[in-house]
Amino acid sequence: MSIRLSDLSACFEGVIPSIIATASADGMPNISYLSHVVRVDEEHVALSNQFFAKTAANVRANPHVTLILVDGFTGDQFLLDVGFVRAVDAGPLFDRIALQLKASSAQVGMSEVMRLRSADIFRVHGIEKVPSPVETVPGPAPRAPVSLPALSQAVRAIERQAEADEIIDSLLSGIRQVLGYRNALVLIRDSHRGSLVTTGSIGYERSGLGSEIAGGEGMIGAAAASGQTIKVSDMSRVRRFGEAIHQAAEASEDATRVVAFPQLAGAMSQIAVPMAARGNVTGVLFVESPERLAFREEDEAALEILAGQAAGALRASEREAAATEPRQALPPATPAVVGRTLRIAHHRMDDSVFIDGTYIVKGVAGALLRLMLEGHLGEGRSEFTNREMRLAVGARLPEIKDNLETRLLLLRRRLEEKQAPLRIVRVGRGRVRLEAEGALLLETAGE
Repeated sequence: MSIRLSDLSACFEGVIPSIIATASADGMPNISYLSHVVRVDEEHVALSNQFFAKTAANVRANPHVTLILVDGFTGDQFLLDVGFVRAVDAGPLFDRIALQLKASSAQVGMSEVMRLRSADIFRVHGIEKVPSPVETVPGPAPRAPVSLPALSQAVRAIERQAEADEIIDSLLSGIRQVLGYRNALVLIRDSHRGSLVTTGSIGYERSGLGSEIAGGEGMIGAAAASGQTIKVSDMSRVRRFGEAIHQAAEASEDATRVVAFPQLAGAMSQIAVPMAARGNVTGVLFVESPERLAFREEDEAALEILAGQAAGALRASEREAAATEPRQALPPATPAVVGRTLRIAHHRMDDSVFIDGTYIVKGVAGALLRLMLEGHLGEGRSEFTNREMRLAVGARLPEIKDNLETRLLLLRRRLEEKQAPLRIVRVGRGRVRLEAEGALLLETAGE
C-alpha cells in the first residue's frame, strides 16, 4: 500500500527535527536540520527556509532533494523524494509557518534569531519507509474521531446563552465534553492595558482569574495578534510557557498586584486559538495537555469552531447589555451590618482595588467597582446598568469600547474567589446590584 502525506501527520508536528539532504550542481552532498516541515496537500510540503547558505544554494542549483521525516510517536523514519517548486515570502502559508516558528523559538529565547526567510514549496514524488534495524515503539492506540453530533450540541449550548459567564462556562464545558481536554483558559483582550486577561478556567488548582499576558507575548499573544491558531506539540523541546510569563506563583498578590498564571505541571502540548467575531479578535482560548502530540488536525478545527461561536455570542451579549435602558434607581439595599466598616482602597494609577488590604482586581474592572462604590456612597444607589457604566467609564477612558460585560464578570468572580465582604450580583439583563456586609469607606490614591 502506498504511503500518503496524510498518513504522516505525526511527522509534521516538529517534535523531532527533520533532515534535508541536498547536492550541489557538481554532486557534492550536504545535510542540514529543518525547523518545520508543513503538509500543504497530498502532493506538496513546505519547508521553513532558515538554511545555511550552502543548503539554499544547492536547492536552487539542484532542485532534487531528499527529506527524512520522523514520527514523533513511534520513531519511524520516512524518506521523501521531493523537487523544489517555488518559494513564497508572503501570504497565509508563509504567515502560518512564521508564527509557528516565532512561538516555538520564543520559548527558548531565540525569537530574534530564528527568522523565516521564505516558505519553500516542494512537490513530493515518492515516500518510502526506512527499514529499522530494531523494533520501533508502537504508536498510541487510535483515538476516536471528534463526534460531530457532540460538537453540534456544544455549539448550540453556547448559542443559547445570553450572559458572558454562561457563554464562557459553556465553551469550557464543551471542550471537556467533546474533546476530553481538562485544562483550558479563556483570556479576554484588554486593549486599555494592552494585555489579555484570564476570565475563565477549568482544571487548575489555582483558577488564575485576573492573570495577564502581554499583548504580544508567547503563543497566546501571537495568536491574538495574528488571528491564527498556534500550537506546540512537545514541550520537552522548549521551555515551559508558564516559566516564560510570570514567576509570581509564590509572590503575594497583595504586594505585587499580579495574579499568578495557572500552570499544568508536566504539560507537553499547548494550543492557543483566537476567539474572533467578524475578523475582530476579542480573546484567546488556551488549552494544554500532559500528552505529547495531543492536538490533532480535527481537534484544532473543533476548537476553532467552539472559540468562534463563543466570540460571536460574547459580541451579541455585549451589544444587548449595552442597549439596556437605565431605570429609576431603587431605594438603598438592606442597611449595612452595624459596627463593621469595609475599607476599600482604589489606586488611580492602575485602577487597582483592595478590600481590607486584600488585592481584588485592577484595570477596567477596578474602575467599574469604583464607579459603583461612588454611586452607592454619593446617591444611595445599589443597582447599576451596563449602559450607564459604559458611558461613565468611557468618559474617562475613551478607548474603552467593548468587553465591558467580561470585565464585570471578572470583577464578580474575583470578589467571589477572594470571599470578599462585597458582592456584585446580576439581577437582570445588563443590570447588577452591589451588596456589602458592612459600611463602606472608599479611600483613593493617585488622584
